[in-house]
Amino acid sequence: MREKGLEKLNNTKEKKKNHVPFRMNMLFFIVFLLFSLLILRLGVIQIVYGEDAKREVERTEDVTVNKSVPRGKIYDRKHRLIVDNDPKKAITYTIPNQFDQEKTLETAQALAKLINKDTEKITERDKIDYWLMTHPDEAAKKVTKAELEKYKDKNDEIYKLQRDRVTKEELASLTQDDLEVLAIYREFTGGYALTQQIVKNEDVTTEEYAQVSERLSELPGVDTTTDWERKYTYGETLRSILGGVSNGLPSEKQDYYMSRGYSRNDRVGKSYIELQYEDVLRGQKEKIKNITRSGAVIETKVLHEGQRGKDLILTIDMELQEAVDQIIEEELRKTKMRGGTGLLDRAFVTLMDPYTGEILAMSGKQYAYDEDEGRYKFSDFAAGNFTTSYVVGSSVKGASVLTGYMSGAIAPGRNVLLDEPIVIKGSKPKSSHFNRGGYIYLNDHTALVRSSNVYMYKIAIAVGDGQYRRGQSLIIDKEKAFREMRMYFSQFGLGIRTGIDLPGEQIGFRGSVELADGGNVLDFAIGQYDSYTPLQLAQYVSTIANGGYRMQPHVVKEIRDPSNEKEEIGPLAQEIKPKVLNRINAQDSWIQRVQGGFWGVFHEANGTGRAFASEPYRPAGKTGTAETVDRGTGVWNLSLVAYAPYENPEVAMAVIVPSAYVKGGTPNSINSEIGKRVLKAYFDLKNKKDDAASEETNEDQGE
Repeated sequence: MREKGLEKLNNTKEKKKNHVPFRMNMLFFIVFLLFSLLILRLGVIQIVYGEDAKREVERTEDVTVNKSVPRGKIYDRKHRLIVDNDPKKAITYTIPNQFDQEKTLETAQALAKLINKDTEKITERDKIDYWLMTHPDEAAKKVTKAELEKYKDKNDEIYKLQRDRVTKEELASLTQDDLEVLAIYREFTGGYALTQQIVKNEDVTTEEYAQVSERLSELPGVDTTTDWERKYTYGETLRSILGGVSNGLPSEKQDYYMSRGYSRNDRVGKSYIELQYEDVLRGQKEKIKNITRSGAVIETKVLHEGQRGKDLILTIDMELQEAVDQIIEEELRKTKMRGGTGLLDRAFVTLMDPYTGEILAMSGKQYAYDEDEGRYKFSDFAAGNFTTSYVVGSSVKGASVLTGYMSGAIAPGRNVLLDEPIVIKGSKPKSSHFNRGGYIYLNDHTALVRSSNVYMYKIAIAVGDGQYRRGQSLIIDKEKAFREMRMYFSQFGLGIRTGIDLPGEQIGFRGSVELADGGNVLDFAIGQYDSYTPLQLAQYVSTIANGGYRMQPHVVKEIRDPSNEKEEIGPLAQEIKPKVLNRINAQDSWIQRVQGGFWGVFHEANGTGRAFASEPYRPAGKTGTAETVDRGTGVWNLSLVAYAPYENPEVAMAVIVPSAYVKGGTPNSINSEIGKRVLKAYFDLKNKKDDAASEETNEDQGE
């Protein structure tokens, strides 16, 4: 029995030995088969698809992008250069199609060793992001395992936790070298793929430019080029109207500009002329083909050379503009020294060709305390001629008289009215400045010459179908009176947009009709209820001077194609022609009647503008004084409208001096002083140019 048991055990062991080699063989066979399949697959890839794979790795892509060009130049009407482009060295970076944070940082670190970079624009958020990027291990420890599990699919939430936990001490560990690298990295990542970013264009030294140029092969995406900035050859003269240029697209208009083919880092006009004529000044971008491999730019080719923007020829004469600026400054300073109110801090002058609408000069000066310099100084405020408005007083009485004609309230030369104090129940008496208590009969002509308030009051009463009884309440249809007078005033450009080719024009303040009483209707007729801009006054007096045509004012005379190196001014692309906006609804004889009144203001014995009587350029016009409130103080605004010569006007002028003196203070005539000197400067310059032209002609004939 024992022997049989041993035999059976040996047989079982023998069977197990036989199964082990079989299993091992099967395992080796399967492994061999898998390796054979793998080798076969690799062979197929290498032999059959090898060339395709190689070509894919070496494949390049051509991507066309646009590169900005310098803006067009700006000249005055005599082709004097006002705004130019000042070239300067620049270092740029073209963002690769496939962003690699590590490589981008390495490039920034390499570039930081070659240039000095301003770090003022770096924000706290920039520093935090940079610290997290350059300290990945420490950043990882700022989030717990539980938080990682909680936000495992929300990387933004995890990063927010890390960002919030960076300490001030950790940020303080960033060195000045770190900050320069960060400043460069910030510029590198500030745009879109394959767009060129300006890394540095201010104070790039010759050494920096050369060192970067020599190492471009070691700095992928970096390049050296020439950039530009606006140069103002007349300094601050007219700066508030010329406008400014942005550094990159304004955030609030980014979508608008990018939909029109702009790049994020393009410069655009951000105010006034630069903004209004952006499409003209921007130029035609240079087309560049970026050749990329694996997302990196390996070569750049110019497909189409760009063309800088077209040039603008302004209507303004910069020699005249400078003269007017100086006159305003001198008269403001002189008046303040003679005891003028401390509220007197600005004055405006607009000179306009009454037949074409061309703005010959537009001057505004503001005298204010400069915190940076620690002193009072004058600054350019030319834009105030169409962006600020004031009650102007009697200078609008020409429009009041013509409103009387056009509405049928009075007839030219036929209505003789009594100038007397107007006493309305519950109100202070209203009278003319020359007649506080007497009774004087005036016609429409003498009413203009002597600047009768009462005559204008009675026109307004008639327009509003009113009835006046001394000492009683004024019966008047104020809605009708305001509606009709404003409608007629608008025909001159008063209270509406003048249409000037500049953004930001204001129409002035319209006094409330609902809150007004009958007396306010009378105030309107003498220019003491609604407010107007200096430009509106210039358009108004031009309309009277030229025989009733409201011309659209404009500051651009011509658009010129860019000049080549041999020409100072390029060929004419577009001429801005005079545009009549409307003709007032008045007969020629009516307008001539008011023109005669304006002549009388300056030349007749009782004229309020007798200071102009001896001037050789034969001016006509109207003065104005308006009582108002400035910062809680009762003050008088002074104004003046004029044109010359009377028979064939070539220049129309508006002057406004707000808060010229306080109520009860010593009056001054700064409006007339400015006006006389400005018109004299205009005709002196004109005669000087005529004499020079005559001498040149004589020399040519002598030859």
